[in-house]
Amino acid sequence: MTSRPAAGGGRWVEVDPARVTRWVTNFADRHGPPTASTEPYGLLLTAPDGAAAELHTPPGVPPSADLPAFATAAGTPRRIGLLLARKGAVAVGVAEGTDLPVHKVDTRYVQGRTAAGGWSQQRFARRRDNQAKAALADAVDLAVRLLLPEAATLSAVVCGGDRRAVDTVLADRRLAPLAALRAERLLDVPEPRYAVLLTAATAARAVHIRITDGGPLS
Repeated sequence: MTSRPAAGGGRWVEVDPARVTRWVTNFADRHGPPTASTEPYGLLLTAPDGAAAELHTPPGVPPSADLPAFATAAGTPRRIGLLLARKGAVAVGVAEGTDLPVHKVDTRYVQGRTAAGGWSQQRFARRRDNQAKAALADAVDLAVRLLLPEAATLSAVVCGGDRRAVDTVLADRRLAPLAALRAERLLDVPEPRYAVLLTAATAARAVHIRITDGGPLS
């Protein structure tokens, strides 16, 4: 389980779907039995001491009316498309739970920035821009070959890396079926590699919980 500060107060924790019920039990032990209410994002648990936990429905999971249904739905294996892009690297895959029956990683050299100025700087910038465009074109082709044929079987497409790069890839008209499945969640990942893609498969399924109004994390 990972945690990080939440904008506006409280903290975010990421919980494996199989541990959601146990997490809520721990939350109740610390703060008292909570009441649950449905929200657009998922479920809101409000404890007697004022602590609250927002359980956000993972990508591709249908809405749930109560905690047992939420935990069951979140833990049900689904096929999720993954698209990770950053600089000159792209990774695509189809996750079934934490398995990757379909996956591919591709890299293309893109020069870093330089502090030099003048004509040389302009030439360098043009070369770098062309390299970046070529890398994104490769990313589009990879998504067309591997993800697009799977679109009808996917519950969602979860992206990660550089938002601008991902936006550019999914702007290709051929990938409209994938863009329509894109989840709001954007994974913060380093330069895509196979190990990063495996980690992304787990992160895409995680239940994001925002805890507010004090109390220790469960």
